Amino acid sequence: MAAPRIVVVGSSNTDMVIKMDRLPGPGETLIGDEFIMAAGGKGANQAVAAARLGGKVTFIARVGRDIFGQQAIEGFAKEEICTDFIVQDEVSPSGVALIFVDQNGENSIGVASGANGRLSTKDVSAAQVEFEAMNVLLLQLETPIETVRYAASSARKMGVMVILNPAPARPLDDDLLRNVTVLTPNESEAGLLTGVSVTDGASAEEAAKKLKQRGVKNVIITLGAKGALVVNEEGAQLVPSKEVQAVDTTAAGDAFNGALAFALAKGEPMIEAVRFANLTGALSATRMGAQPSMPTLEELQEFAR
Repeated sequence: MAAPRIVVVGSSNTDMVIKMDRLPGPGETLIGDEFIMAAGGKGANQAVAAARLGGKVTFIARVGRDIFGQQAIEGFAKEEICTDFIVQDEVSPSGVALIFVDQNGENSIGVASGANGRLSTKDVSAAQVEFEAMNVLLLQLETPIETVRYAASSARKMGVMVILNPAPARPLDDDLLRNVTVLTPNESEAGLLTGVSVTDGASAEEAAKKLKQRGVKNVIITLGAKGALVVNEEGAQLVPSKEVQAVDTTAAGDAFNGALAFALAKGEPMIEAVRFANLTGALSATRMGAQPSMPTLEELQEFAR
């Protein structure tokens, strides 16, 4: 069977991570334990996650014409991700993220978008040949919303499945949501999109049903260690996750989304795809860093056993 083809339109950052006993408060300086610099950015993380599992991935992005941008492109090439549609911007630097991680694996993140903020509809339209061959389009919200909207609309017109991870959280219009096949908010993102405070299974289901009424076919609300709630025409089902000792949850959501795209592109049923994505996210949370934490299919199979 041919490898599933996934196109990711999104962001690429360099993550600078400091491990600390706890997260600093406003105006507070804390001495940290360990510094790690690793490749990150939601789009890039999700592209690497899908590629390591065996997907044939094309990444559409913008980086700066700087050392971070060059390192990012070289890193994607090593993962066998198609880099033909990554633009090196002449004006803006590559995106960077400053991340604090506490001893429980919780994090606090600040991002300077740089070239990510200049990813355009022209950049997406230049990859038309990749759109025609893809099984799944995977999107997030770290690039301009006009570009996200254009990519989703283009894929929908071709009858291609569109997965949107609505992070970082922001309001979204119904025209965009109607072009989304699978929406994957976490609790806070679901709350912002619906006005429902998501605190338990019942409130998560209420929020998911509101999103479905706005045109999304499948809503998957990720609930951290509790798993993920799937709401679609077949009803609502909580898919539990494997319990782990979290080390760094920075990219667990990206691991989930990359794995979900891979499984659905392969033709897996929705619940099985979510179960697979839960497992991938859980394993990612046991490792430090964003892209370094993304597992291979072999590592995931061993973890499942």
